[in-house]
Amino acid sequence: MAKETFSVKKIFKDGLLDQNPIFVQLLGMCSTLAVSTTVINGIGMGLSVTFVLVLSNLFISLLRNYIPSKIRIASYIVIIAGFVTVVDMILQAYVPSLAESLGLFIPLIVVNCIILARAESFASKHEPLPSVLDGLAMGAGFTAALVVISALRELVGSGTLFGIKVTPAGFSPAVLVISPVGGFLILGALIALVQWLQSRRKKED
Repeated sequence: MAKETFSVKKIFKDGLLDQNPIFVQLLGMCSTLAVSTTVINGIGMGLSVTFVLVLSNLFISLLRNYIPSKIRIASYIVIIAGFVTVVDMILQAYVPSLAESLGLFIPLIVVNCIILARAESFASKHEPLPSVLDGLAMGAGFTAALVVISALRELVGSGTLFGIKVTPAGFSPAVLVISPVGGFLILGALIALVQWLQSRRKKED
């Protein structure tokens, strides 16, 4: 059997830019819009998803030759659910305020399309090391996108960053931005910007 080759640079370029889960693949939209009202929430959700992505990719890659094809999706969900439970317990034990703020969206990581998509399209077809790197890259891309969205919404909608007031005394926050409608507008604008930048880059190449 030929040794599998992979490019670390390509894996991370895909996760952060070319196949960014939020800005390009448009996955995980529900949690993205719901938790991106503050940067702390965005980082907490991003790191939680990254943790689950890395470990579920690793285990699915290790077990890929032993999981029957007919029950592979159910098996993936069981593996993912186990790691989501670990994340939920860690947050509740050590960062209860963040766990309360993220609420139901931590358990709902189980059905996050990003994780199941990477399990099916990558981890089930590759060796453990590239699968771990793929989980790390996609998690980094998801976290980075969440932080950008969260920072814009928190700054414009509340005048704060990380809960600290950073705007001048006369600044009037645009409360609409931290509402669901504002989330859609910010997300749509950023997706359009990323798509435009990618199309320009392709033309230059």
